[in-house]
Amino acid sequence: VLVRPDPDEIEEAFTGLGIFGPLLFALAYVALTVLLVPGAPLTIAAGALFGVVGGGIVVMVGATTGAGLAFLISRRSTRGAVEQARGARLEALERRFGGQGFPAMLMLRLIPLVPFNALNYAAGATAISTRDYMLATLIGIAPGVFVFTALGAGLSDPLSPLFIAAVLLLIGMSLLTWRVSRRVPADLDADVTPEEPA
Repeated sequence: VLVRPDPDEIEEAFTGLGIFGPLLFALAYVALTVLLVPGAPLTIAAGALFGVVGGGIVVMVGATTGAGLAFLISRRSTRGAVEQARGARLEALERRFGGQGFPAMLMLRLIPLVPFNALNYAAGATAISTRDYMLATLIGIAPGVFVFTALGAGLSDPLSPLFIAAVLLLIGMSLLTWRVSRRVPADLDADVTPEEPA
């Protein structure tokens, strides 16, 4: 029998732990980021549990740390395997990051042309510096974190100004992503578009 978790029990489990609740959530976010679990549902949950500010801090810490860990795993232990798997696309990414690592990564974080978790590992196999990668990630994910935590915080009242503003911002971000993706040069689009799984 499949047992579905009770949202109220989950909320009580995290909020009843005091300071350790957000810490535990951040650690879970780190682990799930490394394991390539999509972050949007987790970010919404953080907003619902800890509010926009508290949830935003938890997610920024967890997502940035998880992204950095995935980057280092790729850079230090799997670069050869990643290069073999991605071939020419990885070489093109490396050329772009090698010359302008920070602005290229910042653009990809602000306008998510590729999945967040996949980019963590792909970037680790390029020439981008750890400093540029981490700084661009920290800055680039902030708008999305705010929007999704606001969605989570407003879930209890879908007619609240907070929830409505979050929905409008999400629509605006989606439209901006679509517009920018149409303007991206063909070579970059081919470089960063993930391959279909085998």
